[in-house]
Amino acid sequence: MTVVNTLEAKTQFSRLIAMAQRGEEVVVARAGVPVVRLVPVRPPIAREFGFDPSVSLPDDSPFFDELPAEELARWE
Repeated sequence: MTVVNTLEAKTQFSRLIAMAQRGEEVVVARAGVPVVRLVPVRPPIAREFGFDPSVSLPDDSPFFDELPAEELARWE
């Protein structure tokens, strides 16, 4: 873990960003007390709404059973 004071962080900001991007832990301290941690921003996971063909259920799964009459009545 690299700990730097605020003045050094100001003058070496680009270097500290590069270190954080490489996965190194970078902490900025004020008067020797840690106040912030630099971490890389991870790109969001691309998610697509809709059917996922990798998910399947066996034909005998209870998912496909008819609902009991009392449960069905609550949905109507």
